[in-house]
Amino acid sequence: MIKLKKNIAMSESGFIFDPTTGDSYSVNQTGSIIIEYLKEGLSEDQIIDNLKEAFDSDTEQMRNDLDDFLHYLKQLKMIDYA
Repeated sequence: MIKLKKNIAMSESGFIFDPTTGDSYSVNQTGSIIIEYLKEGLSEDQIIDNLKEAFDSDTEQMRNDLDDFLHYLKQLKMIDYA
């Protein structure tokens, strides 16, 4: 299970702030949606299902895109795997 660190803050415009490090980042609309889903505690499969509906895309493409984004968040130390 993937967990977004609890102290991560995000604005409606996709501006992300990590108060632990003081770093800030910007993400696009899809990235904002994924982060919201992570905050809600959704699993990877649930996120993919929701994204498929929202963007009318296939499962394989959504899984690849999600994996890439999660890898990016892991490099930034914004997520933990439980």
